[in-house]
Amino acid sequence: MNIKLLVISKTDIAYLQEGIAEYCKRLKHYVNFELEVIPALKDQKGASPEEIKEREAVLLLKKLQGADRIVLLDEHGKEHTSVGFSQYIQKQMNAGVRNLVFVVGGAFGFAPSVYAAAHDKISLSQMTFNHQMVRLFFVEQLYRAFTILHHEPYHNE
Repeated sequence: MNIKLLVISKTDIAYLQEGIAEYCKRLKHYVNFELEVIPALKDQKGASPEEIKEREAVLLLKKLQGADRIVLLDEHGKEHTSVGFSQYIQKQMNAGVRNLVFVVGGAFGFAPSVYAAAHDKISLSQMTFNHQMVRLFFVEQLYRAFTILHHEPYHNE
């Protein structure tokens, strides 16, 4: 299986960059993982949040392919425990999913067209996080899921 994390705009906070890089490196041991960054929009001055979401949607949807299993990281998605998320990953592997794409939207979330293209929505918490922080939280949880699936001692329960 290939797993991609597709995000809008680069991570510009150094400690988040370091953490994300560390977990991306660790993930390579378990799965073909890629973090793909879509550059931030230019000329956002005067644009409404809806206009920004629509413009970002065009960029996101261009990066997705018909065979991709698309999962939005969205505050209204289903919450999982770490073990439950590892079971979700295992279920995707068992189903023969070849390309699992997790998507983090911009600061205003997703346009309706992105929701329409998605197969699932997952929430990392009922709390709202900065969209750059979500990247670190997600790659750590993905790494944790693989250590759980491999019965390794990273996760304590």
